[in-house]
Amino acid sequence: MRVIAGNQKGKSLKAVPGTATRPTTDKIKEAVFQVIGPYFDGGTVLDLFAGSGSLGIEALSRGMDTAIFVDKQSKAIHTIKENLKTVKLEDRAEVFRTDAFRALKAAAKRELKFDLILLDPPYNKMNYQDLFKELTENQLLKQGGFIYCEHDPAEQLPEKTAEYSIIKKEKYSNTIAITIYRAL
Repeated sequence: MRVIAGNQKGKSLKAVPGTATRPTTDKIKEAVFQVIGPYFDGGTVLDLFAGSGSLGIEALSRGMDTAIFVDKQSKAIHTIKENLKTVKLEDRAEVFRTDAFRALKAAAKRELKFDLILLDPPYNKMNYQDLFKELTENQLLKQGGFIYCEHDPAEQLPEKTAEYSIIKKEKYSNTIAITIYRAL
């Protein structure tokens, strides 16, 4: 696993030990960031269910100013911190070990707004409708911002909401699909 592009291009990243997380492949990262990467001109990214932090680190490498990484596993938090140190981006990141919904409420209390929100929860264990509701109610995504969702291809994500519309939807295998939304 590595950083695909940007000022940290080519740097290796560690995966979280064990089988509790599944890293996003370089192929998928490249395809995703070709769609959303051209819009980066600074901004803040939230990497929820961050795992190794590779998606958020990719966003920082490609031009995001700051990132918040959230995961509830201690092994993931340790790996994110190691990876941030490897790419020398610790000063542009915050890392929290907590539940996703608690993190969203904390972000709302801090009145944070994100340009990019990365959602890659354990498959079939998180309800995307509930996540979107929380994001919308707390107004956590800036107008024109993006939400990246990695999910099981069998999982049905909303085609469109009053706040978001799909700009890319792709199935990469029998086990991986992505959907990217843009805030209206």
